[in-house]
Amino acid sequence: MNTMPDNQEPILNKEEENLTIQSPLLKLKRWKWWLLVVINIFFLLAGQAAAVLLGRFYYDQGGNSKWMATLVQTAGFPILFIPLFLLPSNKEDSALPTSPSIITLGLVYFVLGAVIAGDNMLYSVGLLYLSASTYSLICATQLAANAVFSYFINSQKFTALILNSVIILSLSAALIAVNDDSETPSGVAKGKYIIGFLCTLGASILYSLLLSLMQLSFQKILKKETFSVVLEMQIYTALVATIVSIIGLFASGEWKSLHGEMDSFGKGRTAYVLTLVWTAVTWQVCSVGVVGLIFVVSSLFSNVISTMSLAVTPIASVIIFHDKMNGVKIIAMLLAFWGFASYIYQNYLDDIKIRRSQANINETRHDLPC
Repeated sequence: MNTMPDNQEPILNKEEENLTIQSPLLKLKRWKWWLLVVINIFFLLAGQAAAVLLGRFYYDQGGNSKWMATLVQTAGFPILFIPLFLLPSNKEDSALPTSPSIITLGLVYFVLGAVIAGDNMLYSVGLLYLSASTYSLICATQLAANAVFSYFINSQKFTALILNSVIILSLSAALIAVNDDSETPSGVAKGKYIIGFLCTLGASILYSLLLSLMQLSFQKILKKETFSVVLEMQIYTALVATIVSIIGLFASGEWKSLHGEMDSFGKGRTAYVLTLVWTAVTWQVCSVGVVGLIFVVSSLFSNVISTMSLAVTPIASVIIFHDKMNGVKIIAMLLAFWGFASYIYQNYLDDIKIRRSQANINETRHDLPC
């Protein structure tokens, strides 16, 4: 069996057999593992909150290009070469006989990148035709969808704490969504509204499937446990998604309106460029957190944190845009932190269980006669 164990899953298939496989993550001290988790959570929450706020700013100031909104979600990937080159290479890991071929890697990155581009486009279309409340409510379904995909694809077994986390976070996101006072955007026909609804629902389901497929790629194809692998996954899939988005931008003819969009931007041409640049950067920070959590923990945990950000983002909105913070938003954020704490505690219990099992196996090996 060549499958690398997913170290932080609650219960794994053939758990005792998998625990006999040495893993660099298991060799980490507990505080180092939790430090990796916290860093990736920060990247996801901060990156997604900033990206969403900048996206709102782009539309509020007159931006209306769907393909440009899609492009900036992946176009910032070159900045990830900086930490990739700074990280020390592991020659022993790169020389493993189980390393996939270039063709296999290329196929994996191409498929995932194309799916990411399509998913980003679906989200852009959905946000264009739906109100913020409806959009957020539909996006909250991605956590439930990912729970299903994680169960069937990644052998994620549910516990009471995980189920509690999924339900509470979904309720939190839904509560914020229905609290929004806006209805359907003005001037949007019923047909386009249905298109927006279906696109957002499809994007949420596709995003959940994408997270599970990424986790499966780490386990069964890449079979390496270094942060360089996380960066490479993000860089090459983003490269493919960016190429697809650029092709879509020119094929649709939207590129012709970009100059006029820049001239009519509410805050000026410079603000238009800076908005797009920083949106691209923050989406990459968010993506590193997403992929990093899939790598270190699981796809379901990554989606839990992503859904939690739907409740955290209003805090940033209050600080930056001076939005009103009412009782419903406060309750929703408290629910989000409750669900987050439930999942963190479950992973803490899993961490203790797996490390104790690994320690017992190592002790048994030492006791065996040579």
